[in-house]
Amino acid sequence: MKRDMKIGVKGWDDSMQEALEIGRSIDAGIMPEQPVERVYFADFKTLLQYITPRRLDLLIALHRHGATSINALAKLLKRSYKNVYDDVQILERVGLIEKDEKQRISVPWNEIETRLNLAA
Repeated sequence: MKRDMKIGVKGWDDSMQEALEIGRSIDAGIMPEQPVERVYFADFKTLLQYITPRRLDLLIALHRHGATSINALAKLLKRSYKNVYDDVQILERVGLIEKDEKQRISVPWNEIETRLNLAA
């Protein structure tokens, strides 16, 4: 089953407030139709350190291609294995790429939504 992911810039207090609101809704018996997983970064600069243009290209290609090996992905992207491997490790660490039981990597998201507020 494909899932949805939200990526954003949010401070610790705002992240905790959102988690509390979700918890209250669940306690009240209000379940989301489809759960949305979240990854928040403390600031936009940090987000850009993790989601670089090359890593975004990697995510898009992997989503289109489906589960594959890092070696096959490197060939598809026409990039070195080492650089793709390093990018996959980083994206996996923040939860944007997953490995299956055969160690194939994939992007299990239907949609990745990113929001950036310009005003505090």
